[in-house]
Amino acid sequence: MQFTDSHCHLDFTEFEHQRSQLLSQCSQSNINRIIVPSVNPEHWQRVLSLSSQASNSTVKISCCLGIHPWFLILQDNSLNKNSTNNIDLAFNEQQLKQAVIKHNNSNNNIVAIGECGIDVFKAKKHTENEQALNSNLNLQQAFFEMQLHIAKKNNLPVIIHHCQSHQLILPLLKKARLSRAGVIHAFSGSYQQAKAYVDLGFKLGVGGTITYARSQKTINAVKRLPLSSLLLETDAPAMPPFGQQGLVNTPLNLITVFKALCTIRDEPETIIAKQIESNVEELFFNR
Repeated sequence: MQFTDSHCHLDFTEFEHQRSQLLSQCSQSNINRIIVPSVNPEHWQRVLSLSSQASNSTVKISCCLGIHPWFLILQDNSLNKNSTNNIDLAFNEQQLKQAVIKHNNSNNNIVAIGECGIDVFKAKKHTENEQALNSNLNLQQAFFEMQLHIAKKNNLPVIIHHCQSHQLILPLLKKARLSRAGVIHAFSGSYQQAKAYVDLGFKLGVGGTITYARSQKTINAVKRLPLSSLLLETDAPAMPPFGQQGLVNTPLNLITVFKALCTIRDEPETIIAKQIESNVEELFFNR
C-alpha cells in the first residue's frame, strides 16, 4: 500500500532540523508523496524550494501557492482593526498570478492553489467589534474569490480552509464553477454539509479529527460518503491525532489517520488505500 499526505506544512520551522530524517521515515512507512500548501507570499519560495531540495528523496514533494485566511486576519488586525485597505488585494493578486505562471509551467511544480478560504472563528477571536469582524470577513472573501479565479484560469484545483464558514464558502464555490474543484481541507461538519461539497466535485481531507470520539458528526459523514470523495492528510505540524495532544504532528501520523479511517469504513484496507491514492492522482496530477 502506498500513501500520500495531501496536506502537510513541511516548510514550517518545526521541521527545519528534521526534514531529511522525516522524509526517510516516511519512505519506510510507504508515505511516498507529500503535498505542501503555502500560507502567505513569504512562504511561497520556501515551499517551492522543498521540491528541489527533496529531488533525491524517494518521497515526492508537490507544492501549492496561496494566501491563508489567518494571514489576512492577523495582518489586518495588527494594522487597523476597522479597515480592509491595509492589505493590498490587487498587489497580492498580481504576485500570485506571476508566481503561478512562472512555476506552473516548469516541471509541474504547482499542483493546486491554496491554502485559501474563510475562517469565521479566528476572525471573531481577533476583532474587537461587529464592524471589524464584518470588515475582515469581507477581506477574506475578496482574497478567497481572487484565488478561486486564479485557480480556474490556470486549470488548478484549490485547497480550502474552513472554520465556522460552510455557509459562506459553499455559495462562492457554486458561483465560481471551478473546472477541477479541489479539496475541503480538514473537513469538519455534517454529512449534509459534506455532500454539498461532493456534489460540486470536491473531495474532503480526512485528518486527525476522526481519531477523536467527540467528532461523531464528522465520523458519520466520512463513513457515509463515497470512498472516491476522500483524501488522507495530517495538517502537520498542527492537528495531532488523539493521544498526541500538545505534541508536534508529523506526516508519519498519516498511518494513524488511515487506520482510524479503516475502522470507520466497511471496505478492506487495501481497497481504501488504493482508492484514496487514485483520488489523489485524479485531483492533483491528472491534467
